[in-house]
Amino acid sequence: MTPTAASSPGSHPGSPAGPSVGPSVSPFAGTSRLNAARRTFELEALADDPHIDLLVIGGGVTGAGAALDAASRGLRTVLVEARDLAFGTSRWSSKLVHGGLRYLASGRVKVARESAVERGVLMTRTAPHLVRALPQLVPLIPDLLRPGQASLIRAGFHAGDALRLGAGTPGALLPRVRRVDAARTRRLVPGVRTAGLRGALVAHDGQLVDDARLVVALARTAAQYGASVLTRVRAESVTGTSARLVDTLTGQTLTVTAGAVINATGVWAGEVDTSIKLRPSRGAHLLVDAATLGHPTAALTVPVPGSTSRFVFALPQQLGRVAIGLTDEDAPGPIPDEPQPTEAELTFLLDTVNAALATELTRQDVCGAYAGLRPLIDTGGGNTADISREHAVLESPSGVVTVVGGKLTTYRRMAEDAVDAAVRLRGLPARTCWTARLPLVGAPGHRDSRPAPASPVPASLLARHGGAAHEVLAAGELAPVADDLDVTRAEIAYAVTHEGALDTADVLDRRTRIGLVKADAERARKAVEEIVAEAASEIAPQ
Repeated sequence: MTPTAASSPGSHPGSPAGPSVGPSVSPFAGTSRLNAARRTFELEALADDPHIDLLVIGGGVTGAGAALDAASRGLRTVLVEARDLAFGTSRWSSKLVHGGLRYLASGRVKVARESAVERGVLMTRTAPHLVRALPQLVPLIPDLLRPGQASLIRAGFHAGDALRLGAGTPGALLPRVRRVDAARTRRLVPGVRTAGLRGALVAHDGQLVDDARLVVALARTAAQYGASVLTRVRAESVTGTSARLVDTLTGQTLTVTAGAVINATGVWAGEVDTSIKLRPSRGAHLLVDAATLGHPTAALTVPVPGSTSRFVFALPQQLGRVAIGLTDEDAPGPIPDEPQPTEAELTFLLDTVNAALATELTRQDVCGAYAGLRPLIDTGGGNTADISREHAVLESPSGVVTVVGGKLTTYRRMAEDAVDAAVRLRGLPARTCWTARLPLVGAPGHRDSRPAPASPVPASLLARHGGAAHEVLAAGELAPVADDLDVTRAEIAYAVTHEGALDTADVLDRRTRIGLVKADAERARKAVEEIVAEAASEIAPQ
């Protein structure tokens, strides 16, 4: 077999139509479909020709972004992920695409400016179908704010608006800061405390419908540009020019040689490159039913007592939930597959948000909780909240290029810098980066995107899939997978046939977020298992 064709080096890099592919050597060439059949084909092709331009290790947002960046520049690219796409930190975020206001407050102007620019890229060009403007509301309640704090918050919001202007993001997309009265405050967040309420300050930021869905869109778009995206494949004995790859499903191994290797494994980066020293920070969230807060349409933003730059947020989410977060705590020791919030963190979140609520939340209201680990660079002592969120691209003694630090909003710039470093250090024959204007699968301008179908389609499906909704509709039935869950059976099948899900856990925990609430997952599990099995049996190379 011959390897999957990469995008032609002669193709026009600004074309939204995707790569120019020569004679079809793969049934998947030029398509964004990820599934078990494609995985098998591309592993066989790699065994036949194990010489590639770039190996990317890690299937989170940065690794998927790097694979897309490299493949769209014309490099023969392979992405390997030991588990599943978005298995690690990239699915445990607050889902915010934010302009870096917190970093501005602490004097980190570079990070704040970069965040605002990358937020604008996501919201206007690369993934506007996955990001919406979210009002962020700070209630003006005297005993909630220290003297002068409201003025400081207002000044910060105006500084954030200046960042928006500097990034070129239109005010029609992210409205300017304003003050609203008490009645409007209660309409935005019905559960807000009314005693002493004098209105609220409202600013706007970006919010992803789902962080894991962004990772999948990046990986699929990378595949469309010729990258091989291989999950359940572990990289061992990694050097700057080679790695042994282990198919964890079959145990088979192969050794690839590469022009360059990028380590984008996040908090596991030190396991690939032992010269990297990280200091992981845990950010925890708890989930409550949106009804307990009156189905808010804005994020309730509550200042953390004693801090000028930290807040606890109550963020409306898909599937009728509100996520309350987040913490910033040291997380030393071995890296768990699925970090868990501590009791102290849950207590802190409840106590902080309750100060702004009319009816206090209790542990009985908590229907789920999750935590993620930030891959921060170890800079010595101090609190993790004080460690810079700037990313770094480092070359190990063995030649591996590692990208660490940063945050979800700036993934694209992190990927660009990592690929630039690999190209420069190894002399790879690549074009310049153009991912800032490359629409992802489902985004307007992507060659496979279509307008919203004329027939009635659940708004939740459109929000999660955008211009790819027509493909989802063709995959199965629009009936919900379980009562009171606005995830359709078609989306479950589509996850298997187009989005690289290999088993039920991939679907419940990452292609959908049903698994965030254990009770939801149990209600949906049987139907999901049946749909996954049926869809998997129908997959065959086309």
